[in-house]
Amino acid sequence: MMILSGDPPRSRVLSILLVVIIAALAVAPFVFPGAKAMNVATKICIFAALVASYDLLLGYTGSVSFAHTMFYGIGSYSVAIALYSLGPSWAAVGIGVVTGLPLAMLLALAIGLFSLRVEAIFFAMITLAVASAFLVLASQLSWLTGGEDGRSFQLPELLRPGTVLIPKDWFGFAVNGRVLTYYLIFVGCAAMILALLRVVNSPFGRVLQAIRENRFRAEALGFRTVFHLTYANCLAALVAASAGMLNALWLRYAGPDTSLSFSIMLDILLMVVIGGMGTIYGAIVGAAIFILAQNYLQALMGAASNAAADAGLPLLPGLLHPDRWLLWLGLLFIASVYFFPAGVVGRLRSPRQASS
Repeated sequence: MMILSGDPPRSRVLSILLVVIIAALAVAPFVFPGAKAMNVATKICIFAALVASYDLLLGYTGSVSFAHTMFYGIGSYSVAIALYSLGPSWAAVGIGVVTGLPLAMLLALAIGLFSLRVEAIFFAMITLAVASAFLVLASQLSWLTGGEDGRSFQLPELLRPGTVLIPKDWFGFAVNGRVLTYYLIFVGCAAMILALLRVVNSPFGRVLQAIRENRFRAEALGFRTVFHLTYANCLAALVAASAGMLNALWLRYAGPDTSLSFSIMLDILLMVVIGGMGTIYGAIVGAAIFILAQNYLQALMGAASNAAADAGLPLLPGLLHPDRWLLWLGLLFIASVYFFPAGVVGRLRSPRQASS
């Protein structure tokens, strides 16, 4: 279990659930055809990595940051601006990567050094102010970011949907540039999640958990808490920016609504709570549950409403109307928090793991 950094799931149910999710994502382009299914699978991959990076802050250090979407947006815009300005080439992708990642890390370093010395509530307020200022800045610099319209761009030829790598005659399905882009995202997100799993199970990760439990005691033991918290903030920012780059490559677009919206931050918080704070596996489970509900709950409610109407049941057709899907999604979230206060993964832990 070295690939899992010596921390495999210690629950059979959790192991089966993770295997099902990962296997479904691995074969999604061939088993679940259609643009919507591919978009949902890609979004699960990207948000699993993004939520895992945020859980490194919230779950392992107890720091509440509202600037995580800012780093996500930096990654998206860096690739989008490079491909828009320099054209669809791998050199432009490389320039976007070597520009976006250091910028995200430097901003995270500055925020950490100047903000993590204060109490948690003030750190949350400072990050919220910085994220809001960055959103306004991205909207105002239309000559660079495209303003409210964002930036659309073309991908390198190898990643374009029209590029057929393996014809349909060979295996019964065609492998084109779109499928290659999906697997690039799948492998990249898996690598980031495994790297974060290694971080939280290292001595550095144990120090982060000690700071979360009692910062004063950790300082008394000689640990430089500001250094550790800032380092964790930088690592989380790098992963968030990388996820933003992958999202831009998939959408072939970067804009305020897809990269910097505060609703994205709320979605991340919901996924962390649903999956369970303080566990990287919870990011995968939380992202899968939330995004599947977000995309398919409305259709399921429509079918249930029609079935209730055909059966002549009172009230149910109105309650299950597809327009009320947000209400039921909120109730689903409240129920999950009530029945699984430690998240789905926390509920599925074995007694030995729960007591450790």
